[in-house]
Amino acid sequence: MADPSNISRRITLSAVVQAITTYGPVSRASVAKMTGLSKQTVSEVVSSLEQDGWVQTVGRTEGNIGRRAVVYEIVPDAAMVASVDLGGTKVRAALCNLSGAVVSEATEPTSRAGGVEVISQIAALIAQAARQADIPAEKIRVAVVGVPGVLEAATGNIRLAPNISGIDSIDFPALLQARLGVEVLVENDVNLAALGEHWMTHQGERDDLVYLSIGTGIGAGLVIGGQLVRGANGAAGEVGYLPLGADPFEPESLKVGALERMSATSAIVGHYAALTGQMASVPEIFDAAASGSAAAVQVLERAASYIARAIAAIAAVVDPACVVIGGSIGARDELMRMIIPEIQRCFARPVPVEASVLGDHAALAGGASIALSRLHVALFSQGLPGAEITVPPPKLASYQEDVA
Repeated sequence: MADPSNISRRITLSAVVQAITTYGPVSRASVAKMTGLSKQTVSEVVSSLEQDGWVQTVGRTEGNIGRRAVVYEIVPDAAMVASVDLGGTKVRAALCNLSGAVVSEATEPTSRAGGVEVISQIAALIAQAARQADIPAEKIRVAVVGVPGVLEAATGNIRLAPNISGIDSIDFPALLQARLGVEVLVENDVNLAALGEHWMTHQGERDDLVYLSIGTGIGAGLVIGGQLVRGANGAAGEVGYLPLGADPFEPESLKVGALERMSATSAIVGHYAALTGQMASVPEIFDAAASGSAAAVQVLERAASYIARAIAAIAAVVDPACVVIGGSIGARDELMRMIIPEIQRCFARPVPVEASVLGDHAALAGGASIALSRLHVALFSQGLPGAEITVPPPKLASYQEDVA
């Protein structure tokens, strides 16, 4: 049987840390009022945390009658987490402190060798980011990696990751954990982007959010009631397989997805080539549309129409407070302006649609939110079942695209 006094101490510690994390700088008296704990208990816990280097004094309260109280906050750099966004073309690693802010970041093209070489690459990038900011390796406690694939709910192994060869044929999480020597969590990259958008911009206000990524492929991350929805097989949000656009019964639709065949990168490039006899990249097609090319406009309008139908289908099932659109194609304002009127034409009620505010840092932010929560629980709840410490988001600029 668990020691009741030990459980009580862990609950107390967790409550005090949550209050300081959320409201710091904050006084011990305020923490006592928030948690319902006695001032003496709070003072003992805070003193212990300060002695161990997890909290620090940052001044005194202002504007109060009588003696001013000392206020405390979490020591931001007492520990770090790594958030990694592994894509088919590039891999980005960011180190974040206990306050959630990005401290250092490193990016390079994804290794074409795939498999274990990608594991080595991730480890090297995290080490590079640490060196850039003079962060000792032992300060990094948890790593979260976003991958472009479906994760098996039972094992956490990756499957259906065609853009990075070999990572679906190895025990990716276990091998990376052995290489880094810290806890490693692996999650679908679009799911992380959904969590990142919710954490940084919508938490507590719009807790039913869908993040729709449009680029090389199409996928969605669903946050319902503030919680990520993964589905029974870890494949929730695979909207590229919605039976819209191409014939869903054709063999190719079973491989790629009917919707994806009509509205992702290859579809846009292929449609433009069919109309003009010319090969062009997606950015070049957007440029041609801006210059008045009727063919380019037709291509983008078709893609926008199918995406709008997909959003309508999602809204009919999920009824989200907001749909956030991102990805290399979805981030284009021109496409957004085409999508919104199409939704209004095919769906009976308004669907709030917004562009991602985090750009290609959305998955990094989501990874950081998971890693920080996991680390805080490990440090301050010490394995208490059901314990959860929510870390407030840092300033938005910390995860926007101009981050160095």
